Amino acid sequence: MDFNDTPAEAEFRATVKAWIAANAGEYLQPPEKPWGLDDFVARSKAWQRKKHAAGYVGITWPKAVGGQGLTPMHQIIFGQEESRTYVPSGLYSIGLGMCIPTVFTHGSPEIAARYVPKALVGDEVWCQLFSEPVAGSDLAGIRTRAVRDGDPGSGSGTGDWIINGQKVWTSFAHKSDFGIVVCRTDFDAPKHKGLTMFIVDMKAPGVEVRGIKQMSGSSDFNEVFFTDVRVKDSHRLGAVGDGWKVALTTLMHERLAVGGKPRHAPGYQTLMTLAQGIDTEHGPAIAQADVRRTIADTYIADEGIKLTQMRALSALSRGAMPGPEQSISKVVVAKTMQDMAAFALDLSESAGLEVTPGSDLEKLQGSYLWSAGLRIAGGTDEILRNIIAERVLGLPGDLRPDKDTPFSELKPL
Repeated sequence: MDFNDTPAEAEFRATVKAWIAANAGEYLQPPEKPWGLDDFVARSKAWQRKKHAAGYVGITWPKAVGGQGLTPMHQIIFGQEESRTYVPSGLYSIGLGMCIPTVFTHGSPEIAARYVPKALVGDEVWCQLFSEPVAGSDLAGIRTRAVRDGDPGSGSGTGDWIINGQKVWTSFAHKSDFGIVVCRTDFDAPKHKGLTMFIVDMKAPGVEVRGIKQMSGSSDFNEVFFTDVRVKDSHRLGAVGDGWKVALTTLMHERLAVGGKPRHAPGYQTLMTLAQGIDTEHGPAIAQADVRRTIADTYIADEGIKLTQMRALSALSRGAMPGPEQSISKVVVAKTMQDMAAFALDLSESAGLEVTPGSDLEKLQGSYLWSAGLRIAGGTDEILRNIIAERVLGLPGDLRPDKDTPFSELKPL
């Protein structure tokens, strides 16, 4: 592995640093108080417009669709430098990180021309409508139905697609203008072959978004219900029945988006600081062997994640494709965050229940509540372990007896 930037990468990093220093303003320091949702959205849109004007949006995308045509390392360098600040992030990570690359890869030139520019500048927010109540980790098991209205070849009907069904765990659906949705268009085909993907207007008649209240108190995820929602055939992405292949484009980008540790998440340093300030009946917490061992374990996990991701960056810098590092990192990141936060709150005893806003304990409490979801979002621990077992260790593939069975013949679990 090479931890150093190439001369060209170092020059780009210096340019990015200077631009962020000149434009990030108040976001160079942590906010004095948490933003409300509407404030967060407004700030996100303003920051997106700034980045777009400076050419820091769509960094790796083709110039033909409004991107910069640069390498993944340029995107990573910008992301690294931006992550040192407290700029509002997350609102566009799904749309620009997963949805829009799928749109310009599989949509028509006219569709790309309509949607990509507005997404780049931040005028329109996108969401990804994949998971369903009975098909969370098994995307090919979805039951949301899309039926063609008439036969365009014979001139009957409108040719629109009519969607009925339900999606769940859709991030920012309540603030999104559009989404990409995978539907089943052929129930007699095997489950991977009867899918088709569409662009859907989230404000269209028949689309209902219901927020899901999380135990952390926030409400970022949603249920989305479709009742006779009409979608033009021009808004189909890829061929009819090719939805699985199109979805792989989205999932490939999702794997790159969810593998790392969340920005400003607590680490071993936070745990060490906390232990130094706690006195127990056996003396200072930092002096106890089990506490020191947990801090050491957290440090090893954090360093392992960092070095594993450096392996991926080294591959990208050489022009190669990284291996399964993101799957490995995500499995370790989520469990480490959960275990560390649980240990810290136990160590704090009753002080861990009522915390001061902005304190380390508040961050640890938030990390504890949020990390459970991280072990599910973007691929569950079990799915990612299968990927590692099959693609890294070369173990036999998981049994998939329903792979070639018509979906209509499958019995729901």
